[in-house]
Amino acid sequence: MIKPIVKTALIALTFVATSLTAHAQKGVVSIDQNKDIDKLLEFKKDLRSVNAFKIQVYNGSRGGAESAKSQVGNLYPDWSNSIEYEQPNYKIWVGNFRTRLEADRALMTVKKDYNNAFILLPKNNK
Repeated sequence: MIKPIVKTALIALTFVATSLTAHAQKGVVSIDQNKDIDKLLEFKKDLRSVNAFKIQVYNGSRGGAESAKSQVGNLYPDWSNSIEYEQPNYKIWVGNFRTRLEADRALMTVKKDYNNAFILLPKNNK
């Protein structure tokens, strides 16, 4: 019977000998992707940089902003709405209008419910 120390040494020696002779693959990764993906990414980047007019309907506390956001979502389900934070106030912005004319038309509708609403062209921070 082989002693435990000799057995452990043989296992370790076998492991070292095998690992020294093993041939591993080199760490080279090649990505083969469709060229249209790059075009799509550029297009998406351009979309993010396009300035769009928005209508601000609320400016105040967080609780009021959350309540106003749900109310705006119910009143104008076809328009996107978002809560924006500019210290120290929360703001509710509605819509994503490409032209000032579209925004003016929407503002006439929004003013029926929000007298203090106005159009703005936010700076693109993305």
